[in-house]
Amino acid sequence: MAMTMKLAREAIDTPEKREKYTVSVVGCGRVGLLTACLFAEAGFKVIGVDSNQRIVNLLKKGKSSFTEPQLHAFIEKHIKNGCFTATANARNAASAGDVIIINVPTPVDKKKKPDYSHIEKTCREVGMSLRSGSLIIFQSTMGPRVTETLAKETLENASGLKAGTDFGLAYCTICTTPRRTLEDITTRTRVVGAINQQSLNVAALILGTIAKVEIVKVRDIKTAEAVKLFEKAYQDVNVALTNELAHFCEKAGIDFVEARNAVNLQSPQSIQVPRIADVHIPEDSYLLVEEAEAMNVKLRMLTLAKKINDETLDHTLHLVRDALRSCQKTLRRAKISIFGVSSRPNMREPHGSPTKKLVNTLKKRGALVQVYDPFFSHKELSKMGYSAKTTLTKTVEGVDCIIVAVGHDRFRQLNLRRLKIFVKKPAAIVDMGHVIDPAKAEKEGFVYRGFGRGVWTK
Repeated sequence: MAMTMKLAREAIDTPEKREKYTVSVVGCGRVGLLTACLFAEAGFKVIGVDSNQRIVNLLKKGKSSFTEPQLHAFIEKHIKNGCFTATANARNAASAGDVIIINVPTPVDKKKKPDYSHIEKTCREVGMSLRSGSLIIFQSTMGPRVTETLAKETLENASGLKAGTDFGLAYCTICTTPRRTLEDITTRTRVVGAINQQSLNVAALILGTIAKVEIVKVRDIKTAEAVKLFEKAYQDVNVALTNELAHFCEKAGIDFVEARNAVNLQSPQSIQVPRIADVHIPEDSYLLVEEAEAMNVKLRMLTLAKKINDETLDHTLHLVRDALRSCQKTLRRAKISIFGVSSRPNMREPHGSPTKKLVNTLKKRGALVQVYDPFFSHKELSKMGYSAKTTLTKTVEGVDCIIVAVGHDRFRQLNLRRLKIFVKKPAAIVDMGHVIDPAKAEKEGFVYRGFGRGVWTK
């Protein structure tokens, strides 16, 4: 029997005292792995669990699949000192864990419906070996009420224990931004909800050992679940408005980037950069929409925002066609190179990238497509299913159109004068990442199109 639910602050107020307790983190994605490392750094014994054996094998060697120096240092340090271990066996980790943190994905299927199968499977595995007196904290993104229905019921059925009586149950929001994941986990306000007051107090106490800011307690789990989704929904609506304004700028002959920069100098509410719809934000919104529909509530603005953002891919195709037309070429049989397969600029993270869908769509329309990304090797791109060449020069050789899908800073230094030597003239550049100067591109003989940059002349 675990004694977690009887913890007092003085029982874990030093790293030495925390050595008595084990935290099992199920799901070693970027956030889950950083969470595990922070608990190890705080003095707890930590078990990292992932169903992907490759990830587990890397962790056992003190490595990770993410390019974050702090993460590598954390893992290597705590693997060596024995504070951190890795396994693919969730049952064993659950039986050893005083605190079990679940951070598995909640994807959306082709019908735009949340897929909670990972949550359900994890709860079943954890429940099989759950000890009385343990605390379970969910960090996975879920629709309001899902923790207290699907997750709780699966845990109880598998364990034969009662949530709130035999084990603690809580939910903690954790919102991160690219390139700031570690900082966000430790410094952004945490919002925690729980099934009862005891679970709430202990969860806040445990999470407080790795957070440098206040833990905000809310009245119940569904409120905590809603907090994260509301933040993402707000982002989704903002991106949609930005994309709408970018469309307007193209028609009005305005450079959106210039207008945006000027607005942001004088306004505390900064305008975002328009972009091809990515996976991360819409997925979270679909979870909220699904729960709203189950209660016969229509989130009209959010639904419209998702529609606008999803249509951005179609607009990319429109710009490509228009640019090729100005080159007196057609999309069918056009040779196209796409720059960037990451989900965000300056990141080595393919999950959630719009590039895969863009590539498939172009291929269906008869184009010949290959990709390039300085953050990935030719071998890695090939493993991801992309057609790729070994160098940037070979990637652009004989192409009719270059699409900048992701605005990596390295693409800002592209030598357009040199690129034009290798392309099949006249050639086009479609800049969805806002890294190419329209005037410079046209000066070098390219037909330029850019999302929201309605200042092209050719």
